[in-house]
Amino acid sequence: MHHALAALHAAATPTPTPTQVDPELVTPGVWGFVITALVALAVVFLVWDMMRRIRRGRVRSDIREELDAQEQAAHAVEATVADDQNVDPRDDERPAGR
Repeated sequence: MHHALAALHAAATPTPTPTQVDPELVTPGVWGFVITALVALAVVFLVWDMMRRIRRGRVRSDIREELDAQEQAAHAVEATVADDQNVDPRDDERPAGR
């Protein structure tokens, strides 16, 4: 019985023979090219926009750092002026040994 099933199976599955393949059926064609070009174009625009946003963020960060530095310098000047105002002028006239 087993031999009969194996023979039947072998007879039912013919061996494939090479045939000519239509190039229009296996190539992406014009639509494949158009869709690929659109995806590539979208990627280029997204990368361009991302670089613009990164650059803008860096510039804003640099400006923010400059403003913070200027604000700290202004506070330092105010503190120095306030310290100078609190100094007793008579201290300058006293001799160093007393």
